[in-house]
Amino acid sequence: MSSHQSTQSMKPATAAKKLGVYLDATPAEFREGVVTRDELSALQAEPPAWLVELRANGPHPRPVVAAKLGVSISGLARGGVTDALTTEQIEAIKQENPEWLQKERATQAEVRKETVRVKKLHAEREARRQES
Repeated sequence: MSSHQSTQSMKPATAAKKLGVYLDATPAEFREGVVTRDELSALQAEPPAWLVELRANGPHPRPVVAAKLGVSISGLARGGVTDALTTEQIEAIKQENPEWLQKERATQAEVRKETVRVKKLHAEREARRQES
């Protein structure tokens, strides 16, 4: 048995997701090739200008848009936001603060509160279980 290790690679869509960028906005050479784990690590360690620009100004993929707005991806869809948005567009939505955004942020706050409550409950149950 040799210790030869094959280079793992991923589709550009997977790499874009790991980098937190919108695939369609990446350069053609990125979209048309494959990305090795080493290349991905290099992009993360020393991002090229196009990656810095995309991360700063977008367009951003929906998970990033949702995070920047403080809502879930489902909340974006309920609010009618289905496309990638630029940072400028996200800021405009924040400034406008439409009713759907207020509602979805309130929903997210309730979800977070419930998650904390459930974790605390589980921790208390585990502590009682270990005591007995």
